[in-house]
Amino acid sequence: MDERTLAFINLHAVLGGLAKLCELDPECKALIEGKTISIGITVKDGPEGTIRFENGVCTVTPGVDRCDIKLPFSSCKKFNGLIDGTVTPIPSKGFTKIGFLLKEFTKLTDKLTAYLRPAEGALDDPEFFRISTTVMLHLILDAVAQIGNQDKVGRASASYIVDGNVRIGIDGGPEGYIHARNHTLTAVHTPCDDPTSYMIFATMRDARDLFDGKVNGVVCVGSGKVRMGGMISMVDNVNRILDRVSMYLA
Repeated sequence: MDERTLAFINLHAVLGGLAKLCELDPECKALIEGKTISIGITVKDGPEGTIRFENGVCTVTPGVDRCDIKLPFSSCKKFNGLIDGTVTPIPSKGFTKIGFLLKEFTKLTDKLTAYLRPAEGALDDPEFFRISTTVMLHLILDAVAQIGNQDKVGRASASYIVDGNVRIGIDGGPEGYIHARNHTLTAVHTPCDDPTSYMIFATMRDARDLFDGKVNGVVCVGSGKVRMGGMISMVDNVNRILDRVSMYLA
């Protein structure tokens, strides 16, 4: 596992999951209602981006030039330590707004962790299950893109993906797609109108079982729990990258 790739995943996929979380969870949406504030994260020799909260909506954008609070990290390992709780960041900008970082932002990340690593029995609640699985689907889309662009093995698989769109979703539920251009992958969190290929789960439970490693992808295809079509070579190589997601997010 590559620390630099993990840093890109942690910023764009894990913290990027706050966008979907604030959209779906009423408590999280209430935490940022009426707030206009942004947190910039810059990692030496690694990723940088800004998490913006505005009018109850969270977005993650490139660059840190217009952030209110800036969190610099001297290495990818240090930034990854923030995510696993072993490193406490020191802002280089925005000390007067640090209250948001310590209160609302911490509550948001705690809630995100609860959805991504649910306590025993939590998934028995239908609404919790729906939100958790939806957030996880979109997080996985971002993780696939980052691994395909940054990880050595992932880049090898991406080198075989032709230009086009791989639609990934759940029948009647959440979906998005991986856009490939010149072997660079981008996660898009809206429905795909012109898929080159697709991988669609029959139900949210089928998707969740695969995400949690309870079932094998090949078995899911054979049993009809996953439907694939279009340019199958694209799906095959995305699945090769997908196999590495669990390693980084374990």
